[in-house]
Amino acid sequence: MVDLVSTLRSAQIVPVIRHSDPEIALTACDLLAEAGIGALEITTTVPDAAALIAELHQRYPSICIGAGTVLSAGQADKVLAAGAEFVVSPCWSDTAAREAKAAKVPYLPGATTPGEVQHHAENGAAVIKIFPADAAGEPGFLKAVKSVFPDLALMPTGGVSPDTAQSYLNAGALCVGMGGNLLPARALEAGHIDLARAQINAALSVASFQSSQRKRILS
Repeated sequence: MVDLVSTLRSAQIVPVIRHSDPEIALTACDLLAEAGIGALEITTTVPDAAALIAELHQRYPSICIGAGTVLSAGQADKVLAAGAEFVVSPCWSDTAAREAKAAKVPYLPGATTPGEVQHHAENGAAVIKIFPADAAGEPGFLKAVKSVFPDLALMPTGGVSPDTAQSYLNAGALCVGMGGNLLPARALEAGHIDLARAQINAALSVASFQSSQRKRILS
């Protein structure tokens, strides 16, 4: 089993790839890999997500590739067969959790309440996804949860932006999941690759600056 906690702590940002066109999703992943991302989450809402995961493994063996929005045993089986190194759900799924455990792959279920966080931890979640992070209460909620569950690895996702990533990290997040605020869908859909590249680099530049600030704060 991959040491996911260490991997995600190092990555800090996990782009969540969700698009109806798998070619656009692949191009986004190419640009993110070019920018130095260490982990990617490919949601099952991408058509033939398993094929995309397999392709990304071939192209970028050093990047940790996971699958998101996994809600059934069938979906879990497909992404695991494709090489998904972690499995993410928006909520707890008994069947997805069972398949991930059988494959010895980390399972990351979503939680919105302290009760859900405790349930997921007691049932073997490797990392707990706080989702949707913005609606749940943003960094303040995460900080409150972390204060009573200090040893748990939490990954806020949903509404996280480059400008708010630092606040989540300071509140105790292991890393942050970032979707629409990182994926330049309009530029990619229009075929403006250079613009998409610039938008991705700009977003990650903000996050990198914040990360360096965090290191100074914690040192």
